[in-house]
Amino acid sequence: MQHLKQSIDDRQGDRQTVPYWQRGLMALGGMALVAGVPLLVPAVAQAQAAYGSYVGAGVGFGVTRGGDDEPSKTAALVALRYKFLRAPLSVRTQALIGDATAIVPTVSYDIPLNWRTDAYIGVGASIPVSGDRTTPVGNQTSFAIQPGIDYVMPNSSLVLFGNAIIAFDAYRNGGGAAASFQGGVGLRF
Repeated sequence: MQHLKQSIDDRQGDRQTVPYWQRGLMALGGMALVAGVPLLVPAVAQAQAAYGSYVGAGVGFGVTRGGDDEPSKTAALVALRYKFLRAPLSVRTQALIGDATAIVPTVSYDIPLNWRTDAYIGVGASIPVSGDRTTPVGNQTSFAIQPGIDYVMPNSSLVLFGNAIIAFDAYRNGGGAAASFQGGVGLRF
């Protein structure tokens, strides 16, 4: 026991002989080591936007009408999403095909909710390509916003998607905004 006490006393004596500038360098080195430790530890995983692009099909339901000759419509839906892998952005296009057709291209900002699900908000245009006939998103070209959600099915290449399209000043005769809801299933590529 006496030997252990003597060893501790010797170390304390040595500490007093170390110059202040060397103690400062040792402290600075220790802080640098402690600061560098988090770089060696794996980062906590954070949710990423649902991985991958897809092409899909579904249905679109118009929920608004313009004038008397501009009723709400239902249409088949073809959807395409191209996901930029290094940015939370996607390019999306939806074609609403019925007795009249409209194309809705948008650029969306993707918000990851978890590993399989992301919400998004897109901006773009609603472009009817069938003359004066009404589509679920109106009958004239207009600015559109598209909020929606994508869900990647576990252990498969399938994506369930749903969104709304709000097209502003979308009716020629009745004026006002057109709104529609879309849903479908996509295949990732």
